[in-house]
Amino acid sequence: MGRHVLLIEDEPHIAEAIRYLLTRDGWVVTSHGNGADAVEVIRREAPDILILDLILPGRSGQEILTDLRGDPALASLPVLVLSARSHAEIRAAAERAGASQFIAKPFGNDQIIAALRQMV
Repeated sequence: MGRHVLLIEDEPHIAEAIRYLLTRDGWVVTSHGNGADAVEVIRREAPDILILDLILPGRSGQEILTDLRGDPALASLPVLVLSARSHAEIRAAAERAGASQFIAKPFGNDQIIAALRQMV
């Protein structure tokens, strides 16, 4: 069985496209679409890697990332941040909050695969 990726993404079409792409590459993918309880889902799922959208209902990806980095049990979890907002300030804020990698939407399939392979 492949490594487990948890995808926190509220756009169903994007989530399905990423799930399809990663499953074909051998990853086990689970997804969740709400920021409000995302940290609880991350704890429960215990993924090897997290793909986190910044704009989510209930709670932002930035807030979730800050919580993860402040929790000793989750602080070292590799996090690939996805965002439709890609200007320098957003990217820098994600990096300061502890993003392992940042990819702007729209993204290429090869970008996602390459980023995940680098992170594990």
